Amino acid sequence: MEAGEKRYLELLSRSFPTIAEASAEVINLSAILNLPKSTEFFASDIHGEFEAFSHILRNGSGSIRLKVDDVFGDTLTDAEKRALATLIYYPREKAKLALSQVEDEYAWYAVTVPRLVAVCKRAARKYTHSKIRRAVPSEFAYIVEELLTEDRHGVDKEAYYSAIIDAAVRTGRGIALIEALSTMIQRLAVDRLHIVGDIYDRGPAPHTIMDTLMAYHSVDIQWGNHDIVWMGASLGQRGCIAHVVRNCARYGNLSILEDAYGINILPLATFALDAYADDPCVGFALKGNPNLPPSELEMNVKIQKAMAIIQFKVEGQLIDENPAFGLDDRKLLDKIDYARGTVMLDGVEYELTDKVFPTIDPKDPYALTPAEQDVMERLVSAFTGCEKLRRHMQFFLEAGSLYKVHNGNLLFHACVPLNADGSLKEVDVYGKTYKGRALYDVMERHVRAAFFSRDEEERRRGRDMLWYLWLGQGSPLFAKSKMATFELYLIADKAARKEVKNPFYTLIDDEAVVANIFRDFGLDPETSHIICGHVPVKVKDGEDPVKCGGKVIMIDGGFSKAYQPTTGIAGYTLISNSYGFILAAHEPLESAQAAIEKEIDIHSSRHMVEQVKKRTLMGDTDEGQQMKREIADLERLLKAYRTGEIPRQEQKGE
Repeated sequence: MEAGEKRYLELLSRSFPTIAEASAEVINLSAILNLPKSTEFFASDIHGEFEAFSHILRNGSGSIRLKVDDVFGDTLTDAEKRALATLIYYPREKAKLALSQVEDEYAWYAVTVPRLVAVCKRAARKYTHSKIRRAVPSEFAYIVEELLTEDRHGVDKEAYYSAIIDAAVRTGRGIALIEALSTMIQRLAVDRLHIVGDIYDRGPAPHTIMDTLMAYHSVDIQWGNHDIVWMGASLGQRGCIAHVVRNCARYGNLSILEDAYGINILPLATFALDAYADDPCVGFALKGNPNLPPSELEMNVKIQKAMAIIQFKVEGQLIDENPAFGLDDRKLLDKIDYARGTVMLDGVEYELTDKVFPTIDPKDPYALTPAEQDVMERLVSAFTGCEKLRRHMQFFLEAGSLYKVHNGNLLFHACVPLNADGSLKEVDVYGKTYKGRALYDVMERHVRAAFFSRDEEERRRGRDMLWYLWLGQGSPLFAKSKMATFELYLIADKAARKEVKNPFYTLIDDEAVVANIFRDFGLDPETSHIICGHVPVKVKDGEDPVKCGGKVIMIDGGFSKAYQPTTGIAGYTLISNSYGFILAAHEPLESAQAAIEKEIDIHSSRHMVEQVKKRTLMGDTDEGQQMKREIADLERLLKAYRTGEIPRQEQKGE
């Protein structure tokens, strides 16, 4: 036996010091390999819409109601099944409401708990006992295990289980038991959650989504461009901060900064209301209908314009500091004829929709005024000093990445940048060019350097790379020719506003192009899938989210309310289980309160994207491959025990 192999097996023997323990683990892992593959759940472009996302997570994208139907069939009325499903989604809230409407609380528990147990049993069928135990809160582990193994054919046993329920109710833990069973069902419905980018911006509660994900049992995140810009803002990157604040104002969501993250915007508000006091701020109306009182609406409009001008100035400075980014065409303040109120863009002169620029010096248009400089310095201090934001961004780094390869699926938010001929596009990154997977890898190294490097220049480059990833033409997260923020606000001509998508989107049905991407990432083109978001799928216009014969699945269906008129639905989720891929399209959620009180579920239409010929087992997954390697290691350890090459602890019965 080689020395390296012996050292490894000696280390392994510390965890399995006897033949019996090593053998037991081999038996356990071998059995798990033959269980059905666990359920994976994919969602993207949530954009702060916590209530809708939370509901879909709670109902397992409709799968929990299907389990209720499977278990009870016609033995319960539709109203009873709807009430039970709602209880599983919102156990504490619904239980309190239900108990307030009945005279005999114990009778309600006596009926409800066995129904929940029956659904639990159905949800737990393909999981090991150890995984089931991990899904139950520790204080109820014994009780739930007893209820799940209940055999109601025995009269004595029925009294035993009734006593368990009675004791839980009598000691005031009845609702907690309901919650434990319901949470277990939710957890078993989704074994692993993949968020394919864009938790932040537009919607009102990205912070609540982050808190939910941080408490989730198994999750990974592929950063989106709207996530990456918040990561940059948390580090004090000026361009990222300017966007984040402007965007919050644009959607009437300044409360995210003030209430959720404790970022003081009073100095900014004071500056904006003073500098733009008599300015109607044409073109800076808020997006959607945030339902703000008049004074708050005016403040948001003026803050939006103030931050837009600051953003254009700061971005001009960043472009000069990073010439390799190739963003010179985005410097537009010096292309304005301030006397005539026009701007030259790509050789065409356009009239500006807003000609009031009290803080711009035409001779030095990218210079911040002293007041603007003070605002930016205060914002930088507030963002970098926010502990809650730092905690959320740390979670991004721990659970996230720019892309992920998992079970033969390539997950990324937007695209792999391509040339018009379908070849991988080379992108300059600080003087060297990269493409495909290498581009993703080098950009992720810069992202992590921004947070962790001890070298100040590396940290600065990393921070500026976060900004480039937000809006750069070569960014795999942005995937467009330009970020037309200036044109959106100040030019009425839609042709000037057009953001041309990367050829990835026009070539996405080309099998040869997609196969080349798979090979670049080390995947088999015959069996692999790309799962991405970023670009809303226009379902109402007949667009199909399934591309390239099922090889590519685009799952941005419009969680964001601002994009639901574009898509015609309220989001997609993709489910991967042992039978294949199922795509669920969701209708809008009225509210969580309506779901609880009126038992209104999100209606989800589901269709099979791909059905496997043979049911996928755990042994066919990445986790299963790791288990096979562990089995091989343990079998080598067993052989070494039996030949005496590795000493073992004696155990009775060996």
